[in-house]
Amino acid sequence: MIPPKPTPRPDRVSLWRYMRLFRRDILSAQPERLYHAWMAEFRTPFFRSYLANDPALLRTILTERPRDFPKSNRIGEGLRPLLGNSVFLTNGATWEKQRRIIDPAFERGRLSHSLPAMWDAGGAMVARVLDMIGTGQQIEIEEITSRAAADVIFRTLFSIPIDDKIAAEVFHEFRRYQRAQPILNLAAFVPLPQWVPRFHRSETKAAARRIRSLITDLTTRRMQAITKGTAPDDLATRIMTTPDPQTGETFSVDDMVDQVAIFFLAGHETSASALAWALYLCAADPTWQTAIATEAVDLTHASQVKSLTLSRDVFRETLRLYPPVPMMVRETTRPETFRKRAIPKAAQLALSPWHLHRHTRLWDSPDAFDPARWQRPENRQSVRDAYMPFSTGPRVCPGAGFAMAEGPLLLSMLLRRISLSPIPEKPPQPVAHLTVRAKDGIWLHAVPR
Repeated sequence: MIPPKPTPRPDRVSLWRYMRLFRRDILSAQPERLYHAWMAEFRTPFFRSYLANDPALLRTILTERPRDFPKSNRIGEGLRPLLGNSVFLTNGATWEKQRRIIDPAFERGRLSHSLPAMWDAGGAMVARVLDMIGTGQQIEIEEITSRAAADVIFRTLFSIPIDDKIAAEVFHEFRRYQRAQPILNLAAFVPLPQWVPRFHRSETKAAARRIRSLITDLTTRRMQAITKGTAPDDLATRIMTTPDPQTGETFSVDDMVDQVAIFFLAGHETSASALAWALYLCAADPTWQTAIATEAVDLTHASQVKSLTLSRDVFRETLRLYPPVPMMVRETTRPETFRKRAIPKAAQLALSPWHLHRHTRLWDSPDAFDPARWQRPENRQSVRDAYMPFSTGPRVCPGAGFAMAEGPLLLSMLLRRISLSPIPEKPPQPVAHLTVRAKDGIWLHAVPR
């Protein structure tokens, strides 16, 4: 089964048209040749950028010499009103300190503390859908997965369900922000001094202020509970009470507001995107949908997530075809030579999971939905060299293990109770803004199983 992907642009377009295309959707703004190129160069009057698909280059940039290729500040320009000084945007010593505090909360042994919250959020999701569809109904699945992923975040982070008043407000404000915020603004294309005002949309700035105000309220109340000794043992408490092993410092309320913003953006937006596309792919391929439903018949507790082999393979394949974060950008700190090409200092290096995961030289039938590929020995090298939905190396997403438990679990919980089928006249059209979503939503027909 070949699921939809964006139509690429012509190989050559003007800078102005490229900027307009990129602002609207970064996927259809790219040419077809990137699906089989090891490296590509883009020149503008303001900067040079290079896309790297060569696995050897990716190892150099992300794993072997990551300090020489920090995150580009230009991509962060559009997100800074919301994310502040979060771990997603920082580099160097600040980033290293933040990761020393955050990483222990996501260690494999402590992930089990979050599984009951995932289970409860999944149960609430299934109940909502069953109540919504009656004996059968068309539903927009992204709205459902967005709410479910937000529920998981609030239950695991602050021990409150999505129905809590503040949690519900944050969720709705994030939905507004996602629609209002393009992935790039002017500062992403033109290097501006710090004193130059940033041209963020007024609605983007207003939404960011509202979200941060609500998160500040939650975080302040949690800090008070920690001081009184009444705080629950959830992710927020663990992170806020973890000292930096080198300095002994912990996050202040202001520090934590930045981190909660990225936890929600990364853990909500990306999880909602991946789960929605996984449900669409299963709807379009009844064989795999039935297999997952059958596998999940005896599922009675979240700790059984390790046994969901088929669901996990479907989720991996979904992340290959529709990586929630389709592109990452690093910057050179000195002149480099890549594939016999001279790369200047301050060049932008685009690392694209979207193109890497569909690269014609690295995958068999790269555009096909084929979860069975994850069990075939001949695909091991591609999986090792050309699969990075959570990045890789020191800057790998700390929540990768969390996501790989949440996704298969919620996928199985829904499909064992509900049967989905595509609506031919409403095919989804993938676009990338903050994450890879469908332009007009993902519409499916749902009936109780």
